[in-house]
Amino acid sequence: MKKTLFTLLSGLLMTIPSQAQLLRTTVSQGEIEGVNENGFALYKNIPYAEAPVGNLRWKAPVPKAPWKGIYKADQWGARPPQIADPNQGGGSIPMSEDCLYLSVQTPAKSKDDKLPVFVMIHGGGFTTGTYSGTQDSFVKEGIIYCSIEYRLGILGFLSHPELSKESDKGISGNYGLMDQLLALQWIHDNIAAFGGDPEKVTIAGESAGGISVSMLCASPLAKGLFRGAICESGSSFWPIAESRNGNTAMTTFKSAEQIGLDLQKKFGKKNIKQLRQVPAEELVKDVQMGSVWPVVDGYIITDDQYKLYEKGEYNDVNVIIGTNSDEGMLFTRPMPADMYKASMKATYGEWADKLLEIYPANNEMEACFAIADIFRDGSFAWGTYAWANLQRKTGKGNVYMYYFDQDSEQTIFRSPRGGAIHVAEMPFIYGYTFGPKPFTTLEKHMVDIISKYWINFTKTGDPNSEGLPYWTNYEQGQPTVMIMKNGLHLDNVQNQKQMDFFEEYFNAQRKK
Repeated sequence: MKKTLFTLLSGLLMTIPSQAQLLRTTVSQGEIEGVNENGFALYKNIPYAEAPVGNLRWKAPVPKAPWKGIYKADQWGARPPQIADPNQGGGSIPMSEDCLYLSVQTPAKSKDDKLPVFVMIHGGGFTTGTYSGTQDSFVKEGIIYCSIEYRLGILGFLSHPELSKESDKGISGNYGLMDQLLALQWIHDNIAAFGGDPEKVTIAGESAGGISVSMLCASPLAKGLFRGAICESGSSFWPIAESRNGNTAMTTFKSAEQIGLDLQKKFGKKNIKQLRQVPAEELVKDVQMGSVWPVVDGYIITDDQYKLYEKGEYNDVNVIIGTNSDEGMLFTRPMPADMYKASMKATYGEWADKLLEIYPANNEMEACFAIADIFRDGSFAWGTYAWANLQRKTGKGNVYMYYFDQDSEQTIFRSPRGGAIHVAEMPFIYGYTFGPKPFTTLEKHMVDIISKYWINFTKTGDPNSEGLPYWTNYEQGQPTVMIMKNGLHLDNVQNQKQMDFFEEYFNAQRKK
């Protein structure tokens, strides 16, 4: 009988969440309760702002008011309204304008643990995506994992003269970036309640999330909110022009406002008041992806980021930045060579002949590969290259630069010519797989090393530790880029000729 009673009690104790977990805590708005998931405390839907609906649509986020009683953070918050959710893991999570939530997954056993914090900003072209998800591999290593949601598309980045007049700053657009800033401020102010250290926050993102990280590194409003930054396949060092023109510029504020007026006309509305009455699903359905984008407003994004870095006006923190070898294949399709050449001349004007020498094409498939390489270099690789060079010249923070070139079945799509497409690095950092097959022995080895780099960087600001290939601080013209292909080794910047072309091209655009 005693043995049976002991067995029953043991089984009962195993089903009760450990009392050492921080399953309940108190934040600025009041008491909050999470859930036990995979042995860690997880707070899924923490509201950091009021729902941006009604008259709050297209306004700066309003901090969440205090609540009464215990807030149950046990369900994922809604995804922002969007056309699709490719590879972002939204699943059955509903969409709603009431989407300003963040999550906290913590291994802390005490509020006094002062653990490092990793904050993920999801990608999706500023048009799709969701913050939902956990990262057990980081949390098991003593890191608090947070993920934040922000407004997307026309709801997150619409500029318009009427909206500018409503603002005490005289600006509009960048609402999604305002959301990110408020979420980071909330984490800074409240993460100690989850056992975290507000002075040990690292922000990270891929694609649009990486572009967001780049913009936050240059924004004076983000000063002091993080000590390290990780940018995978994203940056924001383009010059300012009247049009983005195929990812070659950031638009002027005036141009962004005109886009807003054009969209108002498209919806047949007379003013912003009427546009605020259009259902969110109708707005996102009828606005082309990429037509609204973060804009240089003089407040959040204060200027051409290249110029800001030249002057040393940015948040000078340690960074990990890098790109993939075949990023552009995810965004391109075969086209006739003549059409390709005409398109490049329309985009690059007097620079087209030189560009076509570097990226030649004589048939449809060659044109597809050429466009992919131009997209890789002009949209991702050059900006990362510029970032590394500028920060090493004007800053003190360490720069760790990588080039991911592993062709793997663990990616969503594979390039017909091998190499690593957009998003291909993520399984190797975060440990999940897309394909039905497990990682190969070589890939497992790479996962162990690369993920450890990210974990070490989050903990200390340095990716290195005993037993790992040493990753040195970036130096221009030196073999200091970590090449991730069939293992890891240091080498020079890849595609240097292409980097030189875009450096020359973008500098010429700045002088116009």
